[in-house]
Amino acid sequence: MTGKEIVSTEPRKAYLREYEDVPVKENEIRVKVEFAAAKHGTEFTHFRGEDPFLENIFDEEYLLFRKSKEAAEKPFFMRPGNMWIGHITEMGKEVKGFEIGERIAGYGPLKSTHTLKAEEAFKMPKRMTWKEAVCYDPAQFALGGIRDGQVRVGDNVVISGLGAIGLLAAQFARLAGAAMVIVCDPIEKRRNVALENGADLALDSSSVDVGFEIKKATGKRGADVVIETSGNYHALQQAIRGVAYNGNVAVVGWYHECLGGLNLGREAHFNQPNIIISRACSEPNREYPRWSFERICNTCWDMLAKGLLKCENIVDPVVPIDKAAETYMSIDRNPSSSVKMGVEF
Repeated sequence: MTGKEIVSTEPRKAYLREYEDVPVKENEIRVKVEFAAAKHGTEFTHFRGEDPFLENIFDEEYLLFRKSKEAAEKPFFMRPGNMWIGHITEMGKEVKGFEIGERIAGYGPLKSTHTLKAEEAFKMPKRMTWKEAVCYDPAQFALGGIRDGQVRVGDNVVISGLGAIGLLAAQFARLAGAAMVIVCDPIEKRRNVALENGADLALDSSSVDVGFEIKKATGKRGADVVIETSGNYHALQQAIRGVAYNGNVAVVGWYHECLGGLNLGREAHFNQPNIIISRACSEPNREYPRWSFERICNTCWDMLAKGLLKCENIVDPVVPIDKAAETYMSIDRNPSSSVKMGVEF
């Protein structure tokens, strides 16, 4: 079967190409993909060629590429994309518990078919939407940040950075009992989504003194917890300024070398924040053995399956596969045009 996929063989350039599927093995499932989504944070960092450690070392084609003569001239290869949903079209003889035509979700790049082992597939309840399913990955890190930040009933909580992780963290904070949820981001589109989904106050971090505005909104006390998801050192500085005395700053974003923007001077020493680096998939979890990454994953999938998290306005824009490469590059150049990119096959 011939399919279509998005690939990149040099930083910041993506293109559509065709491929031929290989026969399904006895323990494998083949899926015809209907929808998929990209992951804007770490994925775009790799796409820009900014972090060599984000290379897809588990991609067989990538490993073959690295051994080729071409790799010496262009040592770069990636397949954009994070999660997909589709229907089963083929199954190997050893596969049990699934049916042809069944709708499932899984991890993988922007590709019109996927072949995977049965244990790698996620069964989707009938009421679950595809946008809820592709928010599963960011939900894990959002929930990890909320738990590491120790959000409690009655807390004033700030979510810094409104990609999919931040937008879901804002909803988790409300579900955890936050009295006030304040969100910060320079992109108006994302601030509006957060407000639609229940945030109390949205701050434009490009035009206001965020730390000062947080103190004003909380009666000069500051936020009990700040969940920093942007990976921007200026945002971390504002989190340190805006947090209450001895409050928690859960750092969820993936940071790079600090070349300025962080001042651990007067305000940091007077506020005495607890800075907690949060990564949901790092084991053992901070709450081990009660909480593990597996429990975080199961909780997120269950909540998404029950419709407890609003995802319809998070996955935006949604484009056809033939426009996906062009849109992906456009979002890289202009992040304000999107929240989380979806692809329709």
